[in-house]
Amino acid sequence: MIDEVRAFKAQKLAFEAQARRLMALRLISGVDLGAALTASREEAGRIMRRVVRLIERERLKGLRRHWAYDLNRHIALKQALEQLRRVHDCLPAGREHLEAPWKTKRRPKAPS
Repeated sequence: MIDEVRAFKAQKLAFEAQARRLMALRLISGVDLGAALTASREEAGRIMRRVVRLIERERLKGLRRHWAYDLNRHIALKQALEQLRRVHDCLPAGREHLEAPWKTKRRPKAPS
């Protein structure tokens, strides 16, 4: 009986978290996460690139200490991207365009 109660509570928390992610992504970017999770691989790739751009914009706002920066928005976007990557079995071929731009290695400066 206690195990059933714990399982129910865990399921309810997971459902609430998913609902928050769905609504947050919809409000932030206009992307329907439910549809994105069931989209084709190409469409999912396009959506993931859009979310990566939104994360980058939010990160830059944070670095500049912009008044409109919202940590919760940043977290919601990151969680949505992680969920999309999990559902669509990570990234399609040629996935470097989906990697976070700030994580790419920079070329060393040419000697003068």
